[in-house]
Amino acid sequence: MLTRFKLEEHGTTVRTEVVAGVTTFLTMAYITFVNPAILSDAGMDFGAVFVATCLAAAVGTLIMGLYANYPIALAPGMGLNAYFAYGVVGGMGYSWQVALGAVFLSGILFIALSLLPVREWLVNAIPRELKTAVSAGIGFFLAIIAMKNAGLIVDHPATLVTVGDVTSWPVILAGAGFVLMVALDVRRVPGAVIIGILATTALGLALGVSEFRGVVSLPPDPSPTFLQLDIAGAFHVGLIAIVFTFLFVDLFDTAGTLVGVSHRAGLLDAQGRLPRLRQALLADSAATTAGAVFGTSTTTSYIESAAGIKAGGRTGLTAVVVACLFLLCLFFSPLAQTVPAYATAPALLFVACLMARGLTEIDWDDATVYAPAVVTALAMPFTFSIAHGIGIGFITYAGIKLAAGRLADCSPTVLAIAALFLVKFALL
Repeated sequence: MLTRFKLEEHGTTVRTEVVAGVTTFLTMAYITFVNPAILSDAGMDFGAVFVATCLAAAVGTLIMGLYANYPIALAPGMGLNAYFAYGVVGGMGYSWQVALGAVFLSGILFIALSLLPVREWLVNAIPRELKTAVSAGIGFFLAIIAMKNAGLIVDHPATLVTVGDVTSWPVILAGAGFVLMVALDVRRVPGAVIIGILATTALGLALGVSEFRGVVSLPPDPSPTFLQLDIAGAFHVGLIAIVFTFLFVDLFDTAGTLVGVSHRAGLLDAQGRLPRLRQALLADSAATTAGAVFGTSTTTSYIESAAGIKAGGRTGLTAVVVACLFLLCLFFSPLAQTVPAYATAPALLFVACLMARGLTEIDWDDATVYAPAVVTALAMPFTFSIAHGIGIGFITYAGIKLAAGRLADCSPTVLAIAALFLVKFALL
């Protein structure tokens, strides 16, 4: 069994891979608390989503480890779960069953793209500045959700948003949790985010702000979300843009994560390409379709895998260890339900900060580049929609390039996407 990972060839050992797997798991275990909390806002059963989260992460990571032999872990993606709950279900009014159907269809399309050479063409056709702007925009979208969940901001009839009661315990605890997470991360403590969540929860319990529901039990009933996806409903014409958004974000987020993490691990070939890219993308897309069947939003590769790679992980054995730990998590659902919204809010905000750094990669000397990128990033939180933000970004990019006499900078793909979004907005 161990021979398939080629440990000696990669200069690693079983012990190193196990330590790396534990390290990666600790850095991303927060998703088992945060994802059910977000999707339950869409009307989904918390316990069932907890099971779906653990299973989707375990299955996707296991495929990545055994099939692609990469030390990369997968789980339901941050940002896309918020778009699922607050954009598609809460904002557009679709049922969560239909939204799961859209996630499933995006996974099928991702599988098709992974098998066909069109994948590289599509990835290369989208300007880099729009890719980074989408990442930053999702970060801002998460930030506004985080501050809302913490009670730091509330709605206001005149100014849309205003500051909440900053003297309330939830706001104070969320702020303290955020400071703790950042401090631990700066000190390079593995599992900084999960430690921050648990510490904030414990302090809230001690102060009587939240209720303790236990630590260990048998896994919850998965039936409320298992096989509940509505694929037929997802074929509705209005959901085309939603399916595209799930696909678009997952495709570029996955490609960026795979290349970035593999570069840190020294796994790229002499030409800077990623060996077994097709297998890695197939693992990611298969995880998305499986996750939709279990009952969770898009499953994707996690940048937190870099923590395990820093600890020495170089093969799929690291991923297998992570998968096993996610399966073990199935027995900790009471602990997940004990964690309140104000304890997961700082995790959302910290992830938002990490994603916002994509704006540093933009060329700030070219207004035709930075202007549409900033508009894209800002449109997502202010329209409370990742899809609308992407659409506005593509339209702005194409319009500015056209007006500036630099239409040649736009690929036919960008122009086609901009035109499709124009039609979509015109029909709203």
